[in-house]
Amino acid sequence: MTTTLITGASSGIGAVYARRFAARGHDLVLVARATDRLDVLAEELRKAHGVTIEVLTADLTEAAQLDAVAQRLRAQPAIDILVNNAGAGLANGFVQAPVADMQKLLKLNVEAPTVLAAAAVGGMIKRGSGSIINVASVLALLPEYSQGIYAATKSYMLTFSQSLAVEVNPQGVYIQAVLPAATRTEIYERSGGDISKVPDVMEVDDLVDAALVGFDRKELVTIPPVPEVSAWEDFEQARGTLAQGFSNSQPAARYRA
Repeated sequence: MTTTLITGASSGIGAVYARRFAARGHDLVLVARATDRLDVLAEELRKAHGVTIEVLTADLTEAAQLDAVAQRLRAQPAIDILVNNAGAGLANGFVQAPVADMQKLLKLNVEAPTVLAAAAVGGMIKRGSGSIINVASVLALLPEYSQGIYAATKSYMLTFSQSLAVEVNPQGVYIQAVLPAATRTEIYERSGGDISKVPDVMEVDDLVDAALVGFDRKELVTIPPVPEVSAWEDFEQARGTLAQGFSNSQPAARYRA
């Protein structure tokens, strides 16, 4: 049996991932702060699919609770798939946002998925198999469309996934970065936004179903709303062209007076 651990599993993207993996016959470890919601979801999925489900209540911004989840990732039964989904946004831009709020966001969006991936990947390498799904955002590629540090945290999730894949793919561990655009989840309400004012919002079921198609195809980067894969391939080619200049030992002519 495959066991999947999902953070932020009490609602939105995480809850749909739980439903989809349970339908595939996976045992689950569901992680979130809302124990009541987790218990309801767990009971629903046990009855529907006959899978084993653990509920682990944790606030991933709290060091001791984050460590408890990390310990579960190192324990048995082994975790075969880690879904780093938990995340949040901030209502204000960088100048207005309280430093304490930005520190908390960095703990949740950057530190927690890094710590959890580190806890999971060692066992996966030993077994020669495993997967880590990191939920990022299209704002990782369009940071100017978002105020404050949210886009920067999601850019980290993308680049972290890309560099980690190079390191662990040869050892049998698959890494996927999922980049949603506007998706109908509670993140807008929690960060003080109004989703009714956002155009072209994708339903969360559609988002996860598309992301799982990318997962089954072993894509490194999955961007569900982008119509043609050639758009991403062109972007990657342009990035490669830019990188060709990085090895020059002298500044470009335009920077020499």
